[in-house]
Amino acid sequence: MTYDEGSALEKSQGAPARKVLAWAMWDWGTQPLNTVIITFVFGAYIVTEAFGETNYTSQSLALSTGLAGLVVALIAPVLGQNSDRTGHTVRNLRWQTWVIAVLAAALFFVRPDPAYLWLGLGILAVASIVGELANVNYYALIDEVSTAKNVGRVSGLGWGMGYLGGIVALLALYFGFIQPEVGLFGVSNADALDIRASMILCGVWILLFTIPTFVALKDRPRDRAPSVGIAASYRLLWESIRRLWRSSPQTLFFLLASALFRDGLSGVFAFGAAIAIGTFGFSPSSVILFGVAANLIAGLSTIAFGFLDDLIGPRRVILIALGALVLLGIGVFVFHAGGQIVFWTLGMGMTAFVGPAQAASRSYLARLIPEGKAGEIFGLYATTGRAVSFLSPLAFGGAIGLGHAVTGEANTQYWGILGIVVILIAGLALMLRVREHHEAGGEGLTAR
Repeated sequence: MTYDEGSALEKSQGAPARKVLAWAMWDWGTQPLNTVIITFVFGAYIVTEAFGETNYTSQSLALSTGLAGLVVALIAPVLGQNSDRTGHTVRNLRWQTWVIAVLAAALFFVRPDPAYLWLGLGILAVASIVGELANVNYYALIDEVSTAKNVGRVSGLGWGMGYLGGIVALLALYFGFIQPEVGLFGVSNADALDIRASMILCGVWILLFTIPTFVALKDRPRDRAPSVGIAASYRLLWESIRRLWRSSPQTLFFLLASALFRDGLSGVFAFGAAIAIGTFGFSPSSVILFGVAANLIAGLSTIAFGFLDDLIGPRRVILIALGALVLLGIGVFVFHAGGQIVFWTLGMGMTAFVGPAQAASRSYLARLIPEGKAGEIFGLYATTGRAVSFLSPLAFGGAIGLGHAVTGEANTQYWGILGIVVILIAGLALMLRVREHHEAGGEGLTAR
């Protein structure tokens, strides 16, 4: 069978709107991990002067992010394959979600002191690992709630719901804990209690808003393959890659291209708050306000681009988004001396294109996956992304060091955006050689 004509999406009957919305609620519910924790609140908090000098904390964040990515690269496809074989995709997603919630709340214990830097980075790294593994199972469920005709809209809805959920979470934290001198439950900014208490709220949020997902989605009864050991799992994975290479090399080429540009997209958000504070002088409160506006724009643009995805195809959406991001990123570097207005305008523009590229990447691959292989292929999707996930942190940190060597300035953090741009350009160059999804098929993988 071909990937396109015989894909799981071609066989899917779709789902009622309420089930689609329940699936998308997982994006809404777990968004605090990305928006609040990794990017705009804890990610910004962990690189403040309370934890050390700006270049050191930024480069430490880059190192921990890269190491977490390496772990994901090694284990994601095998765990995804396990979900396929056992049929426990929803069950695995559920316990992974609960672990994310616990780790989010555990960040409460990271006090503003250099001695707590690596505790915070360690918890953050583990949370990001579990989050990536959970994404594998979440993505694998997309063929239960969409068809080949509307997968772009469904994917865009999920990603857009995540961004919009991020707005509500950020506003709740900002007005409940961070902005008031004395917030809810008597929380103040003494000992960064406002930031730390926000992490507990994130944990509760994740548990609460993912309930609809696990009420509506259940593991489908099917014949389960016998369990295999770790070594056998990697052997089966290698056989799958070989079959992909023989039957659909364009799919593998897309995985490589998307690995590069998705790493660049991750870098935009992973280091965006750090740049806002270290280069443009944003306060933690200003970062949150920026995050609210950015998520509103990102959410609406991602949902809108989902319709465009179904109309013109995911490849074109990806190319449009990457081209815009490269130009805007260069603009941030060139005009950084212009102050906060530069980051508000150009940075906001960048957020409008990150989500569409991510959602279109997910829908492109979903159109190709045969029935019974979603966990493994989306695991491979995570692996190829994380196999190069050291590039964005390395490029960001390396560009900062290069900037210091070239200019002699003490704070050259703004050079970091050039490192991210280089990764995006590399991904764009490879994506130009990828065919449209309906031309990328081959014999495909068959369920085993």
